[in-house]
Amino acid sequence: MSIDATLYGEGIALVTVAGELDVETAPELHHRLADQIRGGRRHLLLDLSAVPFMDSSGINALLKAHDAAGHAGGGVCLVAPAPVVQRVLDLTGVSLAIPSVADVDAALVHIGEGTARH
Repeated sequence: MSIDATLYGEGIALVTVAGELDVETAPELHHRLADQIRGGRRHLLLDLSAVPFMDSSGINALLKAHDAAGHAGGGVCLVAPAPVVQRVLDLTGVSLAIPSVADVDAALVHIGEGTARH
């Protein structure tokens, strides 16, 4: 698995994940997302387009990031999850808590709308 972060303005990070998100790789994602939040990025845009598989450990990492970002006054938005990953998110109810959008531009709009409400 690979994880790359790109800063998008103040307090926003695009985190691109590639590879399977499972019991072996989810802890690394959790730590990298926590580092982003500790570093002042309260809005996390997670590009999951190159994640072909995600198990409950991956779901747990996403939910922990969602909670931490929420406590920091921000949020998490998923970008272009693969259809099989989106299905897991829908079946588990995660998609009710963490929105998914088609691309980075839509995620930035979503975050902008979210911050305008505060």
